[in-house]
Amino acid sequence: MTQASVVLALVVVTALAFDFTNGFHDTANAMATTIATKALRPKTAVALSGLLNLVGAFLSVQVALTVTNAVVKIQNSNGTPKAALAADGGNALLLIILAGLVGGIIWNLATWLLGLPSSSSHALFGGLIGATIAGLGWAGVNWNGDGSKLDGVVGKVLLPAVLSPVIAGVVALVGTWIIHRITAGLAARYTDQGFKWGQIGSASLVSLAHGTNDAQKTMGVITLALIASGDWTDTKNIPFWVKVACALAIALGTYLGGWRIIRTLGKGLVDIRPAQGMAAQSGAAAVILASSHLGFALSTTHVATGSVLGSGLGQPGAQVRWRVAGRMITAWLITLPAAAVVGAVMWAIGHLIGGLAGAGVVFAVLVAFAVAVWRRSRRTPVSHENVNDDWDGPADPTPEPEPAPRVPAAAAVS
Repeated sequence: MTQASVVLALVVVTALAFDFTNGFHDTANAMATTIATKALRPKTAVALSGLLNLVGAFLSVQVALTVTNAVVKIQNSNGTPKAALAADGGNALLLIILAGLVGGIIWNLATWLLGLPSSSSHALFGGLIGATIAGLGWAGVNWNGDGSKLDGVVGKVLLPAVLSPVIAGVVALVGTWIIHRITAGLAARYTDQGFKWGQIGSASLVSLAHGTNDAQKTMGVITLALIASGDWTDTKNIPFWVKVACALAIALGTYLGGWRIIRTLGKGLVDIRPAQGMAAQSGAAAVILASSHLGFALSTTHVATGSVLGSGLGQPGAQVRWRVAGRMITAWLITLPAAAVVGAVMWAIGHLIGGLAGAGVVFAVLVAFAVAVWRRSRRTPVSHENVNDDWDGPADPTPEPEPAPRVPAAAAVS
C-alpha cells in the first residue's frame, strides 16, 4: 500500500464520519416536533427518519460530482479536479479535502454538545473554504461566480441562509394562525390526532429530502478524492460502493439520534402542540422542495428552526424563548467562519508536517477531539428517555417577586 493510498483511505473514513455526524446532527430537522408532540415515540421517529434518509440517498446523484464547485475552485466544470491539484497522486487536493472535512466535523460535534441546531452543510463548506484559502489563497474561493446568475458563496450559501428561515417562519406562522382560526371552536381531542398524522407525513417528506440532498455532498467529496488519486475515472457516475457507504453512514447517524439538538428544537424554542408541529413541518417541507427545484443549496437546519419559531409566533398565547433562539442564530452566524478557521488550521498542520505523517496528525486531532466531546457529553446525557422532559434550560427568566422585608422580633412584640 502506497502513501497516497493511505491518505486516500483517511479521507474516505473522514468523509463517512462527516456523513455520520450530519445524520445525527440533522435528525432534529425532521423529527423534533414529531417527538415533542408525541406523534411518534422517540426511537420510532429516528428509525423512520433513518430509513427515509437511506432511501433518499439513492434517489439522485445529479449534483454530487460538482457539489464543491459552489464554494471553492478545486474542480473543473465536469467534476474533475484541477490539474495542478491532481499532480503527485493528488496529495495537494487530498489534504485540502481532509482538512475541510475535519473542520466541518469538529464544528458539528461542538454544536451537538451544546445542543445547538446549526447547518452541517455550512460547516462542510466553511471547512473547505478555510482549507482552500490556506492552500490556494483567496482566489481559490468561488465568491460570486461569473456574475451572470446567483452563484458562489454569496449566491448559493449566504443569501439562502438569510432568506430561507425567514420564509419558512412566515409560512409556518401563517399556517399556524389559519389552523388556529379554523379549529378554535373544536375540542383538542378531536383535532390533535389528525394533526399528528399530518406531522408524520410532513416529517417523512423532510427526512427523504434530507437524505437526497445531504448524502450527495459526501458522495461527491469521496468521488473527487478517488478521481484525484487516479482510482476512478468516470466523471458522470458515482461508484456504487460510495453510494452505499454514504447512505448507510447518514442513515446510521440519523437512527442514533442527535437527542441534544432534538430536545432544543422540540422543547427549547416553544411548547409545540400537534397543530403547530404540522404547520412547522409542512412549511419546512414546502421551502426545501421549492429551493431544490430552484437550485439553491439552503440549510435544512435553518429552515426547520425558522418554521418552529414561526409556529410559535402564529399560536396565540404561545411562549417563545427568545434567549434560546438568540443562541441558535449566533451559531448560524459563526458556523461558516468558525469551520473555515478550523479547516485552515488543519491544513496548515498537515502541510507543515507534510506527507502521510501530516495527514495522520490531522486525523489524530479529529479523533482526540471526538473522544473529548463524547466524554464531556456523558456528564449530562440526553437520550430518548429524557428528550421530552420539561424544558429547564436557558429560557427567558420570569422575574420573581421581591421578598417582604423582615420585621425585627422586638418590633413585632411591641
